[in-house]
Amino acid sequence: MTKTLGIIGAGKVGTTLGRLALAAGWQVLVSASPTRPMQALIVETMLPGARLVSEAEVVAGSEVVVLAVPLSKVGTVDLAALSGKVVVDAMNHWYPVDGAHDAVAAASSSSHWVQALNPDMRLVKSLNHLGYHDLENDARPAGHPERRAVAAASDDVEARAAVAALLDDLGFDPVELPFADGRHLEGDAPVFGRWVDADGLRAAVERSRARAA
Repeated sequence: MTKTLGIIGAGKVGTTLGRLALAAGWQVLVSASPTRPMQALIVETMLPGARLVSEAEVVAGSEVVVLAVPLSKVGTVDLAALSGKVVVDAMNHWYPVDGAHDAVAAASSSSHWVQALNPDMRLVKSLNHLGYHDLENDARPAGHPERRAVAAASDDVEARAAVAALLDDLGFDPVELPFADGRHLEGDAPVFGRWVDADGLRAAVERSRARAA
């Protein structure tokens, strides 16, 4: 059965994920900002085979939904509609883009803050610790000796497994982690922006835990 990936956000991360998912045999639904009409052209050009639909259609028609918008724009997403859905938080707090954000700074991680906006989302922090260019350049088939690892952090075991299966299809070795380890996937942590295999990712998270203790 063909699986469907929904992507909210048609920027560089969203379009790159869409291409990888299409190549892996997934159907892809994308919603773009209505205030940026050129994004429709971007989706048509960069994601042939994907369908540009409303945000509501993305949510209704997808097994997994990726939040691929700037963190400061997450309030424009209808998070209430994502209740019960497996949702990937691929966002990061970038000061030059998002500005200061006291609530995020006070939370255990940015994903803890996102989860608090709708606790009924089955949220998994993933795809945030590597750049969009790395996503495209580093994807490899299963068993390849240079396959990069990508984390999936959640306490929802079934949601985490669903995202791990997606990561495997996209071309990465999934490493499943508890939600509390999401803080160790962010910009000041050893794993962020580094090529690591599965063992290296686990070791980097362990170093980050020790540093935070």
